[in-house]
Amino acid sequence: MYHATVPVFRHYLGQMARMAEAAGRAAMTAQIADSLTAEQHFATATGFSLRITCPLAGRRVPDLPTALAPRLAVARATLGAMTQAEFDGAEQRTIRHQAGFADLEQSATEFLYLFGLPNFFFHMTMGYASLRQGGLVLGKGDFDGFHSYPADFRFP
Repeated sequence: MYHATVPVFRHYLGQMARMAEAAGRAAMTAQIADSLTAEQHFATATGFSLRITCPLAGRRVPDLPTALAPRLAVARATLGAMTQAEFDGAEQRTIRHQAGFADLEQSATEFLYLFGLPNFFFHMTMGYASLRQGGLVLGKGDFDGFHSYPADFRFP
């Protein structure tokens, strides 16, 4: 479970930090319809990275700063300090948590794959889409850090 969380979240938190920096303060207020702002979505995704990883590693979820840049930095540092050994036996854990107003009890596998990863990527994607909606030029490579297209490229 270490490999499905720590390196994945660290990578994508880095992508969010780069997008937020490129957007600038004013653009982070962009939103789609009545959804959260881009900044709130990125902050929520950041919180999910630890809300998911810490219980799997047998750790308490730490409090995070409210401001996005320090929040991202603290989350990445916390994840970076985790070791594979902390995840030994994680698959046998039962995670009790809340999803909105619902009290849930899930196996660690269900918690990670059916709740944690989808929620992290939902909020990251909504933040990305909000920035695009707000006029920021972002591409798939900005989201995942791997894709590359020429600046004038458009799909037919």
